[in-house]
Amino acid sequence: MLKIINIIEIIFAVALVISILLQNRGAGLSSTFGSGFEGYHTRRGFEKFLVFSSVFLSVMFVVFAVINLILSNNKLS
Repeated sequence: MLKIINIIEIIFAVALVISILLQNRGAGLSSTFGSGFEGYHTRRGFEKFLVFSSVFLSVMFVVFAVINLILSNNKLS
């Protein structure tokens, strides 16, 4: 059971990294310091999907990390 949880957690971690890397590069802190101010824009289409998928994947990663922690602590006891 613990091995399956570890594999699922690795899959979520890789998917989270990919979804973060696919996001728009101009949305970082570089625009805060004066380079290329674009103003506020509404996320649409694939960009909106990437944001929601990043949030979902990060929440699922944390949930499976907590489950992994609980199961590994119960196994040691």
